[in-house]
Amino acid sequence: MSRKLILLSLAIVCLFFEFGLITNAAATDQSLVSFSSGALLVEKPAEYSSVWGSIWIIDENPQIGWCCSKGKILNNVLVIELAEKTVLNRLEFDTGKVDTKGSAAKDILVELSDEGPTAGFKEIASVSLANQKDNQSFPVTVEESGKWLRLTIKNNHGSAEYTELMDFRAFGKQLTQTPLPDVSGTYKSDYNDFHLRQQGTSVTGCYEYKEGVLNGGIEGRTMKFTWQEGDSKGPAVMVFTSDGEKFFGFWWHEGQERAAGTWNGVKKSQEVGGCPHWSGGVQEQMTKELLEFGRVRLYGINFDVDSDIIRDESKPTLDKIVAMLKSEPAMQLIIEGHTDSSGTTEHNQVLSQQRAESVKLYLVSAGVSPSRLSVEGYGESKPVASNTTATGMAQNRRVELVKK
Repeated sequence: MSRKLILLSLAIVCLFFEFGLITNAAATDQSLVSFSSGALLVEKPAEYSSVWGSIWIIDENPQIGWCCSKGKILNNVLVIELAEKTVLNRLEFDTGKVDTKGSAAKDILVELSDEGPTAGFKEIASVSLANQKDNQSFPVTVEESGKWLRLTIKNNHGSAEYTELMDFRAFGKQLTQTPLPDVSGTYKSDYNDFHLRQQGTSVTGCYEYKEGVLNGGIEGRTMKFTWQEGDSKGPAVMVFTSDGEKFFGFWWHEGQERAAGTWNGVKKSQEVGGCPHWSGGVQEQMTKELLEFGRVRLYGINFDVDSDIIRDESKPTLDKIVAMLKSEPAMQLIIEGHTDSSGTTEHNQVLSQQRAESVKLYLVSAGVSPSRLSVEGYGESKPVASNTTATGMAQNRRVELVKK
């Protein structure tokens, strides 16, 4: 499999940020079985390698996907835990970029369960895919509701060695909106112990590897943050299980999306704990970053879709900014608004300006002098990730504070 040897040089690539290709449907309708929507794999089929792991089936990128281990071509099963109880009405599959002749997945059974990841599954579709073709769309035959989806990839188009599926997407409606439990605590992770403190929608923490610290926010089951290790830093995106006990995510260096890795964690204690190099809280970490680096990126301020209305869940983060400014009376800030690339450039610039103004209005109403604050709207002009997938776009929607 020649292309796999080439791909191995990329290690574990955060492909959906740099290479993601969204279909016409997905551009306006988010896939509810994808990582970007908070979905997680809870059962994996046999995999050729991590570069060809099953996680790439739900990354919204048809260029890279899953391949079975050699010879295990029949009845490969994966189970996806959806973010919420969901009804699906349409399915999409990509097999255009498979690596081996005849290896494209062919017959697939799709089932949904509301009982759990191992029981209660009911068939919602049984499809037969064309050989090496992207954007294959099918309606479901039964609109069942559930939270766990099972794919059984029965066979392929003739290869005796490999079966491959590059991407799977599904669309419909989420029926519930379940708040994620507070994720504060200590996690055993790929980068040693990971200490996390959640305050409202803001999160801060540290990890016991190269004196790492993090600062970010939570929206739904997804945590977005910036990590810092000395002079090195970059963004990361993680999705928690519904009980907040585990997470899976991706990290990469700032501006180097092709050099990315995975990050897994399992909660080991409800105690946050700490590190000698960590300040210990949202306000403290925010102050430290502004004083040391002159800028802090905030993911704890969430707005209504295409709106400058700040969600109530974001007010604890705003209150931390107020407290910081009161404790640093000489500090003056520029509030920057940033959007993804949805909509026109002109619309996004106006929206980002309005969102920055909304943040300023809140701070002023809480007693901060308006003379200490100014606003700038940058629209989509300063992305920190690719705008080609929902996950990358979520990274680009943010507020940044800059010390004058």
